[in-house]
Amino acid sequence: MSERILVVGPSWVGDMVMAQSLYISLVETPGSSVDVLAPGWSLPLIRRMPEVRQGIELPLSHGDLGLAARRRLGRSLRREGYDRAIVIPRSFKSALVPWHARIPVRTGYRGEMRYGLLNDLRRLDESVLTQTVQRYVALGRHADAPLPPPVPRPSLSVDSANQARLLETLGLHGEGPVAALMPGAEYGPAKCWPLEFFAETARCLAAEGFRVWVLGSGRDRSAGQSVVQAATARVVNLCGLTELEDAVDLLALASHAISNDSGLMHVAAATGCHVIGIYGSTTPAFTPPLSERATPIYLDLDCSPCFRRECPLGHLRCLRDISPQSVLAAVLGR
Repeated sequence: MSERILVVGPSWVGDMVMAQSLYISLVETPGSSVDVLAPGWSLPLIRRMPEVRQGIELPLSHGDLGLAARRRLGRSLRREGYDRAIVIPRSFKSALVPWHARIPVRTGYRGEMRYGLLNDLRRLDESVLTQTVQRYVALGRHADAPLPPPVPRPSLSVDSANQARLLETLGLHGEGPVAALMPGAEYGPAKCWPLEFFAETARCLAAEGFRVWVLGSGRDRSAGQSVVQAATARVVNLCGLTELEDAVDLLALASHAISNDSGLMHVAAATGCHVIGIYGSTTPAFTPPLSERATPIYLDLDCSPCFRRECPLGHLRCLRDISPQSVLAAVLGR
């Protein structure tokens, strides 16, 4: 039976990309439509997901309770006539808008005292749903459906006109394949492969004839500059010069993307390029790049994964023991 569904989306780039697997599975029922309530930064990314009818901005900063704003927004959504809401975050506040919107079925995992706000409250069995993406997709299925569910892979739309504009305005035309390097990770340093290793990788790729684009947000600008200063003219620092939707289009032009476990790693996987994902405090068993063209690199040390923002032991061996040569071998097939 077709449904009008509101999904309360996650608040991180990588999670939003992985959530596309849920959106794809929801529209497999003919006639169903999906709207996504999400932070404003994510709306350009959501527009690259053809399964989503519209993105609806949640006009609050991350962490804001905003009771009055959530009540106003929920009441304004009553006219949409949603049949079901799926609440991905496990916080109390994330369940308020669907409740104020009077959506009859409100699904989510048990979290911060959400009894009443959600009326289809699920228990999360982490031993069965071992991956983040599985947990998202399971929320779109009946509670008694066989688990784990099949997971469709995210696939972001590409804007060829924007690609051409970016190549011209950023001066990126040239000969040779493109390798994208993403040295940032919002979560913390325990996810970040050393910058000198990124720089060595960039130097070697440039020597092999690659054009190397370093991508990231404005906060990654200095990290990108460190990589560029240690490399050659074939390495360009684009950190802070592009918007999130621009990164989608540039990564679709790359042959390879070398990245920490970050949001841009998941974006790259959803564009179809070959992703080399470098894992430190996290593990590809939990948040793998969702692509057939992915090469996760993970040492699986006794102390890994710790899921900490900083190395609790102070040595960061989980990342420092991954050599540039092993990453280059994943790119060059050696």
